[in-house]
Amino acid sequence: MIVARGPEAALRAARDATDTILIVMSARDYDPIALGYVAGLALPGGNITGVVEQRLELTAKQLELLKAALPTVIRVAVLWDAASADQLRAAEAAARPSGVQLQPLELRHPPYEFASAFAAAAQGQAEALLILASPVFGMQSAYEQIVDLAARSRLPTMFGVSDSARVGGLMAYDVNNVDSGRRGADYVDKILKGTKPANLPVEQPTKFELIINLKTAKALGITIPPSLLVFADEVIQ
Repeated sequence: MIVARGPEAALRAARDATDTILIVMSARDYDPIALGYVAGLALPGGNITGVVEQRLELTAKQLELLKAALPTVIRVAVLWDAASADQLRAAEAAARPSGVQLQPLELRHPPYEFASAFAAAAQGQAEALLILASPVFGMQSAYEQIVDLAARSRLPTMFGVSDSARVGGLMAYDVNNVDSGRRGADYVDKILKGTKPANLPVEQPTKFELIINLKTAKALGITIPPSLLVFADEVIQ
């Protein structure tokens, strides 16, 4: 058996290597149905099944939570790349009824030049920053750099990676990765006991986590509404 967790490259490598060894995926930042890895969620077919994270719904929720934390904010810069283009479209759709004006800032050719993106955000008078989920933005070196630049620019941030709030980002809303890992382990257990992957429906996450860093909020002079703190799964003092 092969467990392919993370970006599409992991599953692509496993699928290209074999069409007979059983593969359990934990698909993040890509759609395995659209890319032809599985036939559908209910009946994946073939030798691949597992868990898939739907980022589009998370993006709309991230923008909603950012607006709830900062109700007077109108201009929000958005960091995006090729891997998160569909999330940008979801953010734009969610922003229209809320009156939020988005400033999309595309990053190309890793390693990304984050400092230039922040300079553009300042020029556009952005009041907050939404960082969409992608394999590059999810790297510790990347989100730590973004957090540092945001602190210098005094920009409140909303990330799609939980650990970013733990290292100084203002907020993060993400799938609960511990629960997602357990679900993947459940698939391994069922398959080892004889269940065929083709008959195991692909699951979507059911547990999510909101993390708020009050230390960062205080440094930025921001008061997070108590009504939002009540819903936080983790509050960093």
